[in-house]
Amino acid sequence: MKISLLSSVIVIGALTLVSSSFGQKKNETTAAVIYKNQYMMNMAKGKLDEAKLALIEAKSFIDLAAAHPETKNSQKTLYYKGEIYANFLTLGMQSQDTTFIKKAGEDAMDQSIGAFKLGYPLGKKYKVDIKDAANQKVVMLSKYAGMLFGMEQYEEAAELYEYQAKYSDAIERLDTSAIFNTALCYDKAGIYDKAAINYEKVALVNYRGTNSAILASSAYRKIKNLEKAKEIINNARKSNPSDKGLLLELVNTNIDAGDAAGAEKALADAISTDPDNKQLHYTIGTINIDLKENEKAEASLNRALEIDPNYADAQYQLGAHLVTWAGKINTDAKQLKFGDANYDVMIAKSTATYERAVIPLEKYIANFPKDKAVLNILFQIHRNLGNSEKAIDYKKRAEAL
Repeated sequence: MKISLLSSVIVIGALTLVSSSFGQKKNETTAAVIYKNQYMMNMAKGKLDEAKLALIEAKSFIDLAAAHPETKNSQKTLYYKGEIYANFLTLGMQSQDTTFIKKAGEDAMDQSIGAFKLGYPLGKKYKVDIKDAANQKVVMLSKYAGMLFGMEQYEEAAELYEYQAKYSDAIERLDTSAIFNTALCYDKAGIYDKAAINYEKVALVNYRGTNSAILASSAYRKIKNLEKAKEIINNARKSNPSDKGLLLELVNTNIDAGDAAGAEKALADAISTDPDNKQLHYTIGTINIDLKENEKAEASLNRALEIDPNYADAQYQLGAHLVTWAGKINTDAKQLKFGDANYDVMIAKSTATYERAVIPLEKYIANFPKDKAVLNILFQIHRNLGNSEKAIDYKKRAEAL
């Protein structure tokens, strides 16, 4: 009798467990049926109010399944949880009902992403479904983020781009475009700490070449994290030692740190690694132009031409730099008070600088005789210097083109 009673208890217990498991599976299945047959159907018919009721009901069942040990790690439960939670945002945006969005909780999108991320590697049965669902969210979020960006609501756009990147991550894909756009929006919104972190993520995989590293460093400079800014630039320069943007960013970082000597040393170190690299001297020359270091710019460009006398880019850049510099000196001289003793000195310096500009520009035009802009510049310089014969010759050549 005791044995029979004990057997009965065991059987009843087993039946209870089966019943419990079946109940939880039923919650999972019910959520799926309501989602597909009621929510999706009402959405297709444009019945948004009915769709809202169906989605709320589907959520109530999927929450039960997601909370129970028997089904919380089921790939099916995780797939439908991801879909149902995400669609509160989709439907809320479509119906312009922010109150409805909040019915899934403040963290609905994170819940959705978390479910997809957990479910994606669990097996093949719902793997494609999760992948397709995540990709749909990526497209939707990109669209809405782009609209907000166009409206200059940069912080809000950044948050949507960030979710776009997270949905891609849930299916094991690095969405470099979404991460970069996140950084760009935070940058425009003036939230530089978040901009820096996201720029750095894409810089690490060399997305958009050196530009991402430069932007990451610049954002770190804006929040006064100068050591991090230097670290990013120095890492990028390991494979791009002559890149102008990287060198300029390194110089600016040192300047922001109040380290003028460090800025000079950054350029000197670059040269010391490859002293006969004409492109490096050219790059440093253009950086010094940006920094208004006119004499240093001229010296660097001349050094590039010493290495390669036919270096057309350096010929053109040196000539253009000297013309601009000479013009600035001339303008400054004319703004002096009448009788200022510095006037004659400055005019003489301007003339001498124009004369130096002629040398690289005439070498350049010898190899590129159809560059009309340079022909016109040479005409103007020689006219200003009083070289009438040469001025007329260059004018005629330009007009012939």
